[in-house]
Amino acid sequence: MGKQLIPPSITGNGAGFATGGSVLDHNFGKGEPFTIGVEEEYMLLDGETLDLVQHVEAVLEAAHGGEYERRVNPELMQSVLEIATPVCRTAAEVEDELRKLRAYVTGIAREQGMRVGSAGTHPFSLFERQRITARDRYRHLVDQLQYVARRELIFGLHIHVAVDDPERAVQIVNGLLVHLPAFLALSASSPFWRGEPTGLASSRQMVFAAFPRSGPPPRFKDYADYAEVVGQLEKTGCIADYTHIWWDIRLHPRFGTVEIRVCDAVTRLEDAVALAAFCQCLVKLYSERHAVGAELPSFHRILTTENKWLAARYGLEAPVMDLVAGRRNRVPVAQLVRRTLRELEPHARELGCDAELEGISEILAKGNGSDRQRRIWNANRDIVEVVREIADATEPAAVPA
Repeated sequence: MGKQLIPPSITGNGAGFATGGSVLDHNFGKGEPFTIGVEEEYMLLDGETLDLVQHVEAVLEAAHGGEYERRVNPELMQSVLEIATPVCRTAAEVEDELRKLRAYVTGIAREQGMRVGSAGTHPFSLFERQRITARDRYRHLVDQLQYVARRELIFGLHIHVAVDDPERAVQIVNGLLVHLPAFLALSASSPFWRGEPTGLASSRQMVFAAFPRSGPPPRFKDYADYAEVVGQLEKTGCIADYTHIWWDIRLHPRFGTVEIRVCDAVTRLEDAVALAAFCQCLVKLYSERHAVGAELPSFHRILTTENKWLAARYGLEAPVMDLVAGRRNRVPVAQLVRRTLRELEPHARELGCDAELEGISEILAKGNGSDRQRRIWNANRDIVEVVREIADATEPAAVPA
């Protein structure tokens, strides 16, 4: 699909992109289907206190001219760093790229007395103490959204999967809506906010819910339906371009991908790789169903949104509605994930990601990031130790910057 699927300028909130023409313009089908790219947002931590530090510019300066300069990018706040992989054909390639990128930024951070952490929220840092990155796109975003943007001290994992046809891409997004709770429950890693346990598996979801054009997307009939809605928002000046739509799952026409955005940033690299494999297999499943004219599942937005809320609240123990089977009682979300894994087995074999997809079963067995943070907290009630565990589990062996 070419190395521009995940271009170096991509940012987690998507601000600052232009479609470069009609919203109907797209790159679906311009490259190999089911290739994948991953973006991760990291915390920059003080090496001693483990509080957030405002040093993204120092990291970018250290990366300037280096091998990964175009893969390391700023974000809305100066305490946040984003990395973006190149286009990968397999989940194994994603693992290799993420390992190298994590090691690279860890090496830079350690040289400057910092550490790096990956989770949906920083357990105790305050958004009021964060500085906005000195870029026009971020200033414009804060000017437009005000308090909603200033408190957006959250970190996400975004997964792109290439699709070969725009009509198919629309239907794949529709089909993936029922899996939002699974993605969120598996990735949930933000049980703390401003130094307090929230009782939620994903506090990040509640913070980001204040953003306009966020949450589950509406179901679109076809690509023209999607383009008409986006065009109306653009023509009236509500948005600069479609990347200012921050749905949990969205089309990315310029990349020719379906982008899964609902996930918290995950601490363990293996969990990020497993989620990438899970996403890749699901896109292939729905792509093939659409290709043979099979009807994809369709459920009312109220129902899928309710299940997503339950996943944000309870994580892997969420008692969700089994919409596919139509049961009247609720079942643990983990049970639905296991059923989905059985459906994905042949697709994983064809994509060569059997081993990586097994990481989903490991998350179910050992717990998600939220579960691990709570275990540390319950052991000693020390919120700094929670951040230390996040940093220890995020950082692979550092390599020279």
